[in-house]
Amino acid sequence: MGEVLVGTASWTDRTLVQSGWYPPGVNTAAERLRFYAEHFPLVEVDATYYHPPAERTAELWAERTPAGFTFNVKALSLFTRHPTRPEALPVDLRTEPPPNRSTLYLKDVADGVVEQMWQRFLGALEPLRAAGKLGALLLQFPQWFPISRANKDYLLACRDRADPVPVCVEFRNHTWLDERNRAETLDFLRRHEVPYVVVDMPQGHASSIPPVVAATAELAVVRFHGRSQHWDSRDVHERFGYHYAPEELAAWVPDLRELSGQARTTHVLMNNCYSDYAQTNAADLVRMLG
Repeated sequence: MGEVLVGTASWTDRTLVQSGWYPPGVNTAAERLRFYAEHFPLVEVDATYYHPPAERTAELWAERTPAGFTFNVKALSLFTRHPTRPEALPVDLRTEPPPNRSTLYLKDVADGVVEQMWQRFLGALEPLRAAGKLGALLLQFPQWFPISRANKDYLLACRDRADPVPVCVEFRNHTWLDERNRAETLDFLRRHEVPYVVVDMPQGHASSIPPVVAATAELAVVRFHGRSQHWDSRDVHERFGYHYAPEELAAWVPDLRELSGQARTTHVLMNNCYSDYAQTNAADLVRMLG
């Protein structure tokens, strides 16, 4: 059986800080990360989706966590073809969006700027990689990224661009995992040794992906987004603020054990990260997995 690491997608959210999960006296960013790392061996950094990290920040993360601690990092929105605010780019690389738009897409940015963004993004993460604490770069592709030869090629181009940082891939377009294409998608990822991200999320929405359980590389990743009835809300607290009942988590235990038998390492991340939902559910899941 492979190793299973359980963690959450935040240790700094305002509602978490206000929830009382951190004990009195744990008031600074450094203290909160150290306290978090005493309870969980894994965390996902999602702020990097909105703005590239700073190298000094990555140095501090490495310094404030024990040996063996792992950070997964979400890729900048630009890299995965999401809308990106111009201020996410450094001043010397900043590009104005087209008329009547406030955001940029990959097609709006010169190839040389994109290359520079990749270099700087990965360079900022080097302190984590050098410390052996960088797990995987999460490539979460959007709803408008369907299965196609061109999109498969782009996925692999991102994997190659990130090297030597491993990537894992989460889809939000159902064509990758519908019954017609599911075997093809998983075979494609296995052949290219790209970890597939299993999701638990609300069903019946345009961006819904079924909870297909499979390992396609030595690393398996599972992300729990919650099952909120407000998945289409623009309010992130409504969208992700979901507390899993014990029986909902227990139903996943056999699948997680199955994944740990297929992969060398399995990362399980609670992304229902508002209030102390994620931390509480992560602790519940650790107990259930034994």
